[in-house]
Amino acid sequence: MLAKRSFAKGHYMNGDSKMDHIIDGVLKFQREVYPNDKALYRDLSIAQAPETMFIGCADSRVVPELLTQQGPGGLFVVRNAGNIIPPGGPEPGGVTASIEYGVSVLGIKDIVVCGHSGCGAMTALMNGIDKLNALPAVARWLHYADGALDGVKGMTFADEHAKLDAIVHENVLTQLDNLLTHVPVKKAIEAGQLRLHGWVYDIGSGGVETYDAEVRRFVAISSAPFSSATPSGQHAKAD
Repeated sequence: MLAKRSFAKGHYMNGDSKMDHIIDGVLKFQREVYPNDKALYRDLSIAQAPETMFIGCADSRVVPELLTQQGPGGLFVVRNAGNIIPPGGPEPGGVTASIEYGVSVLGIKDIVVCGHSGCGAMTALMNGIDKLNALPAVARWLHYADGALDGVKGMTFADEHAKLDAIVHENVLTQLDNLLTHVPVKKAIEAGQLRLHGWVYDIGSGGVETYDAEVRRFVAISSAPFSSATPSGQHAKAD
């Protein structure tokens, strides 16, 4: 077993590794956080019952629980490069399996697809997938976001920053379209049991825009907190 291997002890004790801080955080959690919420963690050890699924980017600057101020058990989270959702199909995949489980088993009521400013995956897409020869898996993965490029085709931009921002927004819409190809999602929406949300988080300002399907554009979430990206005529029933 790994715990019995001699290299494990003291491997990160040179004081220079960021892993030291990660381990310190675990110890602080065990010492200060867990004791104050024992009942919560005991309940969570038996089952989870999140009502919201958050599909976001793996970027270290985006922390779903921090952004939404949710504690343990509050979100069912899926993260990957570019907050990408492959179209539904019989092929197994982590995103597809998580969506299927979340909707069909957990009974998720809301799915948030969240993009963010300065996204590295969208930057690579903008600069050209053909330049990713050294990253073949990333290149293949980003093809699921080709629709974002189609969405900005023919548009003119003041600079690369503005173009990237537009691609980030279009990618959220592309992934929402991909999400609708998943059978459990389509069925839940038609039954009025699921709502979709498309967000773009600006890291520098803390602002969040949400896609409003009624007006067909992104709006500040502070001005339209109850807007939804659920296709018109298929809105889930309000609780």
